[in-house]
Amino acid sequence: MQEDKLGELLQYLQLHSPYYKEAFRSRSIDINSVRSLDDLEMLPVTQKEDLQQRNDDFLCVGKHKIIEYTSTSGTLGSPVTIALTESDLDRLAYNECASFACADGGSEDIFQLMLTLDRQFMAGMAYYSGIRKLGGGIIRVGPGVPSVQWETIFRLKPTAIVAVPSFIVKLLHYAEEHGIHPDDTSVKKAICIGENIRNPDLSLNVLGKKIMEKWNIRLYSTYASTEMQTAFTECGEGKGGHLQPDLLIAELLDENNQPVKTGEPGEVTITTLGIEGMPLLRYKTGDICIAYHDKCGCGRNTMRLSPVIGRKKQMIKFKGTTLFAPALFDLLNGMEDVKDYVAEVYSNEIGTDEVLLHVCTAGANEETDHRIRAYLQAKLRVTPQIRYITEDDLRKIQFPETSRKPVKFIDRRGRNI
Repeated sequence: MQEDKLGELLQYLQLHSPYYKEAFRSRSIDINSVRSLDDLEMLPVTQKEDLQQRNDDFLCVGKHKIIEYTSTSGTLGSPVTIALTESDLDRLAYNECASFACADGGSEDIFQLMLTLDRQFMAGMAYYSGIRKLGGGIIRVGPGVPSVQWETIFRLKPTAIVAVPSFIVKLLHYAEEHGIHPDDTSVKKAICIGENIRNPDLSLNVLGKKIMEKWNIRLYSTYASTEMQTAFTECGEGKGGHLQPDLLIAELLDENNQPVKTGEPGEVTITTLGIEGMPLLRYKTGDICIAYHDKCGCGRNTMRLSPVIGRKKQMIKFKGTTLFAPALFDLLNGMEDVKDYVAEVYSNEIGTDEVLLHVCTAGANEETDHRIRAYLQAKLRVTPQIRYITEDDLRKIQFPETSRKPVKFIDRRGRNI
């Protein structure tokens, strides 16, 4: 099925995509020689920079056919516009319907959406249309404001929430401070978006544990991006996000664009299937994951992806230590003294990486500072610079005017700060 759809995609790109038409011609690629998934290696990869620099050349339809303009968040550079046709919107709804069904969702569920549904954010629109297709109920509350979220939960009694994990932790802090008992509510599961709740070995990480310690709830992790217009979503087994093979071909590639060995981390590289507006061929997402190919306990045989180990461009080389941003976040999430944070990375005068942590604590004093520095020294073998700021000042950094989700990582390498 995937090979048939790949053949259809290549013919479509040859006819309609200015970017890929030129790429095939300049490399003398005969698309008819691509007969199997193994032949994908004959085709060029597409980089994020290609999409940023030549955004319009990826469009395969006239603008009169575009129904929705969405954009990436711009986390790893300038935002990219992804245009969708009516057919693409139907596909997006099908994708999310299948995703919520994979996460044990059904028409009897009521989902409270604790996320942005505007600002060209594809995910918010996708969740809404997917739940409609599933036949479930929808409560659009939007992001933030724990008091409103809890009031809505008590009033409308949702069975599931869709939220960023770190915000769920804030919800639980609010509940604790106001005598709310989460286990007594109607909510029985959470679809976790935007952040890891698991370690690479699929055990719960600090964020996941913090939620489970205070709320007897089922957690389902998801992984997706605007460019792929498809999601990898966990089933009840919690053993990685399932591929939807009728919507996507996924490869894990090394630095030389060769497939990694089974069990090794590689860059998630996707080929979209069934997209009309802006299909992508061997697009390197920048996200590093591990693939699992064994049969899942839920009965599905599809490939599964681990949580994102790191983003290729977010690797930090700090005083001889190499780490990815998610590992640093996990350390900070595990510290009782740290209420919230932003990690900023920049280049020093000799061109190496420096790390500055903007940290909000429950009570900034010398003893707290000593505990935080000692913990980071023990875990990282080095201590980043730390700047203690108020919750209001941190929020201004986390939510710049154009932001649709909290910014936890600022990369200023190669720029003046």
